[in-house]
Amino acid sequence: MDSGGSSDMTLAFELEALKALADPNSVFNGARQWTEYVGVVSEKPTYVVTNFTRKHRVRQDFFSGPRGVEESLENIKGQFDTDRHVFVGIDDDDVAVAEATDWEFLHVEDAAEAAGWTLTSPDEGEVAEEPSRDDWP
Repeated sequence: MDSGGSSDMTLAFELEALKALADPNSVFNGARQWTEYVGVVSEKPTYVVTNFTRKHRVRQDFFSGPRGVEESLENIKGQFDTDRHVFVGIDDDDVAVAEATDWEFLHVEDAAEAAGWTLTSPDEGEVAEEPSRDDWP
């Protein structure tokens, strides 16, 4: 992904956007080469974000905690003083939150194309979230 020659950027992924990526750990490690801070925000409870990031070995600089996405982005922007604040999301709600908090919005598919990240197939994303159990009646 072209960062305009500057690594002075904070990059936030909405959890669902991160789930759309085949290798979240690799994405975060790669993003650290051209961003200052990278993390995850979500409306989901903290344990959902923590479970996902642990499972995928994602080391984040920040996460939303008990706050919603909009409040999280406002707090992150105040805490991480970088030239750019980019929010990677998946839908119109994410666009609206980015606009409301004065973050740049980037759709996960566009970010993946620009950075060379691989997206999961729709089936893979669902399997990762709710694994099936053959031993369950």
